[in-house]
Amino acid sequence: MQQAETPAVGGPPQYAPGTKLREYETIFLVRPDLAEDLVDKIVERMRGIVHRDGGKVIKVENWGKKKTAYEVKKNFRAIFVRFLYLGDTRAVAEFERNLRMTDDVMKYQSVKIADDVDASSRAVEADVKLPGDPEMPERMAREPEPFGGADFGGRRDELADEGELPPEAE
Repeated sequence: MQQAETPAVGGPPQYAPGTKLREYETIFLVRPDLAEDLVDKIVERMRGIVHRDGGKVIKVENWGKKKTAYEVKKNFRAIFVRFLYLGDTRAVAEFERNLRMTDDVMKYQSVKIADDVDASSRAVEADVKLPGDPEMPERMAREPEPFGGADFGGRRDELADEGELPPEAE
């Protein structure tokens, strides 16, 4: 469906009442060692892409540096950014194409939230920047136990049956 825009001076486009767009959410992971100003630069670039393609950015949330569920491009942590925006399928395709070309973006996923959202009635929310998880040091490797696993040189299961376990082994 075509969008009816009224020209705005120096800002995002203003939508005529009745303009229907789809609502999308895209979450992308950025390299954890990236400086905060470079993350903001990526966010502003993506915001410009949505506006250029006739969309409307509803909310941007920077969740900060968090631990990932599994290793992503040799990293166990990433900076998570959530984009909530209105647009059409072309806008999402262009958004994802630019994420794919950005070397600092490790992974992304887009999901359609709703169909036929009235762009003029959907309010723009303030951007959110969360602190993320505290930095946890990596675990120290355990030292291997000596052969047999106990000071007394015997097997635990044999001694446990006889009640002869020394107090420090229990």
